[in-house]
Amino acid sequence: MKILGLIPARGGSKGIPGKNIKLLGGKPLLQYTFEAAKNSKLLNKVILSSDNEEIIQIAKQLELEVPFKRPAHLSEDSSSSLEVVKHAVNHYLSRGIQFDAVCLLQPTTPFRKPGLIDECILKFQDNNFDSLVTVREVPEDYNPHWVFEERNGSLEIATGEQEIITRRQDLPKAYHRDGAIYITKTEVVLNENSLYGEKIGFVNTSNSPYVNIDVPEDWRKAEKIFKRL
Repeated sequence: MKILGLIPARGGSKGIPGKNIKLLGGKPLLQYTFEAAKNSKLLNKVILSSDNEEIIQIAKQLELEVPFKRPAHLSEDSSSSLEVVKHAVNHYLSRGIQFDAVCLLQPTTPFRKPGLIDECILKFQDNNFDSLVTVREVPEDYNPHWVFEERNGSLEIATGEQEIITRRQDLPKAYHRDGAIYITKTEVVLNENSLYGEKIGFVNTSNSPYVNIDVPEDWRKAEKIFKRL
């Protein structure tokens, strides 16, 4: 299976200006993700998608391939990851190069355990999933079976059930995406306009250090994790 590793890094971050190239432990943030991708044995190509010239130049200094400059309309706050992935896939298709899947690697989740990317790719391949994401367990107190939504002025169980599960032991495990790795078949991206499809695999990363950097508090957490590691 031919897999494209895609690192998206736009320049317009508002929560932490310039966060994708801000130094964490003396290295630009995106370098952590590039190093993880570079150590993968199963990614066929790793590229950067960015609209920002400064980010592009730093990426090139790191010897991270930058085959294009991302259009401005795909670099807004409202731009979706799906459109960024489609743009990269279509860039190569227009040149007669086809990938079977895309592995999206966001720089804002820098602490991936060694070998995680290839672990995810192998599970994705072996089970013929449409997509695979890394996840972390939702704490029991926030399990969707114990969460209520407001509807018409009253509360209803978020899962739609009429009776709440009373025993903690009976709760099914629930997970949230951690943002570290998304792998999707290109046919799902292009034909179904989706990063997920119908058959979604997962790898649980709950036992590894985690931060998804968006606001200054997240950056401070990342610095603490770096010092601990």
